[in-house]
Amino acid sequence: MPSFRAFLNSPVGPKTTHFWGPVANFGFVAAGLADVRKPADMISGRMTAVLCVYSLLCMRFGYMVRPRNYLLMGCHAANETVQLYLLSRWAMGQRKTVKNYSNE
Repeated sequence: MPSFRAFLNSPVGPKTTHFWGPVANFGFVAAGLADVRKPADMISGRMTAVLCVYSLLCMRFGYMVRPRNYLLMGCHAANETVQLYLLSRWAMGQRKTVKNYSNE
């Protein structure tokens, strides 16, 4: 119980935005996972690329801020993984579309 109390009152515990910000950011991960089931032509390449850059910047911020926020870094690493997968699906879909137009 003392370790839970220490976590509860820590600078990155659930009483701070260092905890609830990353928890809320897991919504991006959930939305990306929901997009995995969509067809590739429904994925926005620009928005996915922006989310990749956003997650990279926030991962760095989570590491550089004091105290280090590993929860923030972890949620953005998960989002980066999902968004890179979606970006690769979008790129493959664009390549197939270009091939179909060239064959006509």
